Amino acid sequence: MPAAIDLRSDTVTQPTPGMRAAIAESAVGDDVIGVDPTVIALQERIADILGKEAAIFMPSGTMTNQVALRVHCRPGDEFICEANCHIFNYEQGAYAQLSGLVAHTVMGDFGILQPEQLTGLIKPDDEHFARTRLLCLENTHNRGAGRVLPYEHVEQICNSAHESGLMTHLDGARLFNAVAASQIPADQWAQHFDTVSVCFSKGLGAPVGSALAGTREMIAEARRHRKLFGGGMRQAGVIAAAALYALDHHRERLTEDHDKAQTLVKAIAESEGLSLDPDQVDTNIVMFQVDPELCSGPGFSAALQAKGVLVLAVGPQRVRAVTHLDVTHEEIHRAAEIIGETAQAAREGTLEIVAEGARY
Repeated sequence: MPAAIDLRSDTVTQPTPGMRAAIAESAVGDDVIGVDPTVIALQERIADILGKEAAIFMPSGTMTNQVALRVHCRPGDEFICEANCHIFNYEQGAYAQLSGLVAHTVMGDFGILQPEQLTGLIKPDDEHFARTRLLCLENTHNRGAGRVLPYEHVEQICNSAHESGLMTHLDGARLFNAVAASQIPADQWAQHFDTVSVCFSKGLGAPVGSALAGTREMIAEARRHRKLFGGGMRQAGVIAAAALYALDHHRERLTEDHDKAQTLVKAIAESEGLSLDPDQVDTNIVMFQVDPELCSGPGFSAALQAKGVLVLAVGPQRVRAVTHLDVTHEEIHRAAEIIGETAQAAREGTLEIVAEGARY
């Protein structure tokens, strides 16, 4: 039986042979005392790519985001973020649990905020209110189906925030997808933010790790918070080597994943009972709605799984598919065919949902 075509996330990738070789050959030291040469090389490299003075390597993007919030805010402070962003929805309310912060959410259009939406959001200096300290944006936007934020919006929003005395943070877990799609360099995106988080274990295909970049002073402070959160690692060069390899070999190929996603887009658009959500797919994340008259989102996901295609149901009717380096163009075309066949079977009433999955 052929292996399943796994479109659940771009985090399911396996290290490539070249990446495994880089891991095996990596020079290591104790990063907690700052002597792991490969970690140092990675931090210097990503800081240079992002146009920042310094960077720090951490186990996850959740940690880099939460450390950034602590660098910019104090207990009782407030930060502004888009209502569907990762920091607010997928980090277990860590900003409140760990740092005593308040989130002020603003609903965007599939993650995209208009500059005028921030007008009047900064609270006055009054003892009745939390102090508004920070603005956070996410690019690309996960729940927005990998949308790339319009560059001019980012520039206007961040300029306005800075003029109002706020700091800015970018959750750039998939920033390199935004770079590939927009052809705007990473440092140009990053220049509008005081801190930037990037992830190596998504489209770049490394097994683990993220980095936070900013000024030397901010990163020195971030190092203290990383230690507090348990993120100090010893011979971390073995995973930093994978991230370095990914930066060297996997950034330019992200456009291949975007092309693969368009194959899925076409199949979904041509399948009665399925609708893209949103219609525009910028990068490697495809979201679609299943007509309730066909079946539920989890039911459709189970049906695809039974035919060897793995996706995620992310709502009662919403399903997500994500392309990545471990799925070939041939597999994507097969997945697209199976999606169309499954929708047709559901329309014809021949799709049988069973406890362990689905069959037709």
